[in-house]
Amino acid sequence: MNTEIEAIEKEPGANPAMPANFIEVSINEDIKTGKYGNRVHTRFPPEPNGYLHIGHAKSICLNFGLAIKYGGKCNLRFDDTNPTKEDVEYVDSIQEDVKWLGFDWDDRKYYASDYFEKIYELTVELIKKGKAYVCDLTAEETRQYRGTLTEPGKESPYRSRTVEENLALFEKMRAGEFPEGSRVLRAKIDMASPNLNMRDPVLYRIVRTNHHRTGDTWCIYPMYDYAHPISDSIENITHSICTLEFEDHRPLYDWTLATLGIYQSRQIEFARLNITNTIMSKRYLRRLVEEGYVNGWDDPRMPTISGLRRRGFTPESIRDFCDRIGVAKSNSLVDVAMLEHCIREDLNTKAPRVMGVLKPLKVIIDNYPADQVEELVAENNPENPEMGSRTMPFSREIYIEQDDFMEDPPKKFFRLAPGKEVRLKQAYIIKCEQVVKDEQTGEIVELHCSYDPDTKSGSGTANRKVKGVLHWVSAAQAVKAEVRLYDYLLLDNQDHEEAEGAAKDFVDTLNPNSLEVLANCLIEPSIKTAQVGNRFQFMRNGYFSLDRESTPQMPVFNRIVSLKDSWAKQGQK
Repeated sequence: MNTEIEAIEKEPGANPAMPANFIEVSINEDIKTGKYGNRVHTRFPPEPNGYLHIGHAKSICLNFGLAIKYGGKCNLRFDDTNPTKEDVEYVDSIQEDVKWLGFDWDDRKYYASDYFEKIYELTVELIKKGKAYVCDLTAEETRQYRGTLTEPGKESPYRSRTVEENLALFEKMRAGEFPEGSRVLRAKIDMASPNLNMRDPVLYRIVRTNHHRTGDTWCIYPMYDYAHPISDSIENITHSICTLEFEDHRPLYDWTLATLGIYQSRQIEFARLNITNTIMSKRYLRRLVEEGYVNGWDDPRMPTISGLRRRGFTPESIRDFCDRIGVAKSNSLVDVAMLEHCIREDLNTKAPRVMGVLKPLKVIIDNYPADQVEELVAENNPENPEMGSRTMPFSREIYIEQDDFMEDPPKKFFRLAPGKEVRLKQAYIIKCEQVVKDEQTGEIVELHCSYDPDTKSGSGTANRKVKGVLHWVSAAQAVKAEVRLYDYLLLDNQDHEEAEGAAKDFVDTLNPNSLEVLANCLIEPSIKTAQVGNRFQFMRNGYFSLDRESTPQMPVFNRIVSLKDSWAKQGQK
């Protein structure tokens, strides 16, 4: 490969306009020195114990993006070393998410379980070198012996077992001769190390649970921190990119490869993604699902990739978001408004405009012919003329938004009010003549208006100007729909990730109004042909996507995001 690096502009994840981040600087240096023979080979290594979330999207874009930029390769590897929490459902969802984001691992899909036999053989060699021993301490005793950040640990009384004893015990562990939790295999490193991860960490434990791929073939499983570097080595990974919490684990990563004397990949850590008002812990997300706070992993309120996809986010918008936030060495908190800005910007030129009334108020235009239906022409997207136009029916009875009328409005209310005029988008100017209320509740049930036939939009005679412009739908032809309005799951902006001793449970900060269901919405008839996943801008209401729970009788739309863009207005870049 040429040491002059060329970015592939059209591929997802390769953005030559972005300045080199610190990971790319390191890779450039390795290429310059020929450390890995000018190769760049990364991997995305999810644990199949839940659905991926937006934080994983950053890692996917980074790992696959680096491979694309440098003309290298990226593997998909499932680190399936904990059978108690793993499932083939998660494996399938992860593959779907990666492909949906626009990336492909070609024929390089692997599992840590592919290497169980090889890892076992290498571990036997580790024992023979006197670098690992079988320990009988209980979990609580192991914690007590470990020491603290300021005090060294104590050596296990089983640390002095001979190589022969350890080999025999390890073989019996594999043969299933010991109960679960009764013994572990530990590395023999340094119980006085200032890094707690180097104080004789556990390498293998006994787990009597069926594995989703290997069944009951194994009853001992390597720990993640041990299996991961070996898996990287077996796959000849050059740069093992992981999040910052693994920085303190890097000495163990390097020790494992060096002590075993196998190919040494290089671990580089970057800051994980934290977003305001967003839960970024897979453990917490699992709890939301299992305890019924949300309706599954793909609930559109969830920050999972499947949840974002169902809500209506595009892969382009998520890749753009990951590009914008960049790659840093220190953790920070990203405003969720930036993610919302990215989807608005992407859909602005893609999403056709339609009129949808979410909280309908009936309007009768008394001087419009009762049996007449006009077909008015409306452009599908003013930002993209190539999307063409459509026709919309207009008739004597229409619906507008309840919020677009006030009986006693303030001075700067430019929508409809008694005696006031507004323009109906693509149609006529109307004037409110009468307000009809329910005699018992006093609720406004309908308005009677008049229209000016000389003010038809686009007619060449529509010279009169009014300040208010309202969207509307024709009563007879409108399609009844259910609309789901989503808000943030968390009420505050704090990062609740793994907070030990937190004053309150994170569920106490869940937003009780994160979902509002509107059951009697009316949408213009052009959406009758919409397919699940199609995205629209409902004028003045936001961007919406047709949900998979839709039926021909009742389409269901998820609000992707409102039209308001606070992040763009603040001038943040």
